[in-house]
Amino acid sequence: MVKLSVVVITLNEEKNIGRCLDSVKDIADEILIVDSGSTDRTKEICLSHNARFISHPFEGHIEQKNYAQSQCQNEYILSIDADEALSPELIRSISEVKSSWNEDGYSFNRLTNYCGKWIHHCGWYPDEKLRLFKKNAGQWMGTNPHDQFKLKTGKSAKLKGDLLHYSYYSVKEHLTQVNRFTDINSLSSYRQGKRSNIFLICFKPIIRFIRDYIFHLGFLDGYYGFVICKISANATFIKYVKLYELQKKDKEF
Repeated sequence: MVKLSVVVITLNEEKNIGRCLDSVKDIADEILIVDSGSTDRTKEICLSHNARFISHPFEGHIEQKNYAQSQCQNEYILSIDADEALSPELIRSISEVKSSWNEDGYSFNRLTNYCGKWIHHCGWYPDEKLRLFKKNAGQWMGTNPHDQFKLKTGKSAKLKGDLLHYSYYSVKEHLTQVNRFTDINSLSSYRQGKRSNIFLICFKPIIRFIRDYIFHLGFLDGYYGFVICKISANATFIKYVKLYELQKKDKEF
């Protein structure tokens, strides 16, 4: 049976981290927390779960997760976020994999809880994530704050069970996060050479809403399905506006 390191990056996650660590206690041979300066009870809760706690400055989601991966003591790693937890079926699947590991990595679906409701559409489910992997089989990539683990070989399999994602406890919390994440995403996109224009600002949000609400069946999730799709479309609008503003500032200097 392989030994598994479970790694979580944190910042002021006292609301979520206990649930997260409780869900992995039966499959983890090491629990590693990489924290970027929590001022709440995050450290206290982590230490009560016998986690190894490391403080490390935050340079970005991708950078932080790659650093955390490098600090794991075991060759096999499960990386999850503080606001996530394993379903009982996924715990059983990972336990079986530990006894007979055959791939470079394993993926599974993520099911999101939004304001107390499980969301099964809106493009939010199935939200397949590759989070279980060999330490040197790949690395975290993507555009901050949206990280994605990429295997060098692409050799992976999918497990049964859901990764439970407790995303937002209120709509206000979601709106606040949208403003913060669009700041990060627009700057990351600009540095990667991506650009915005009036056409994208006008039409991308409309396309996003139609895709998520109609084609991804967001209307089946009721009131919160509409709210999610509308906020996602608005986030697309804000992202392209902020990217356009960065372009304008660059031209002024």
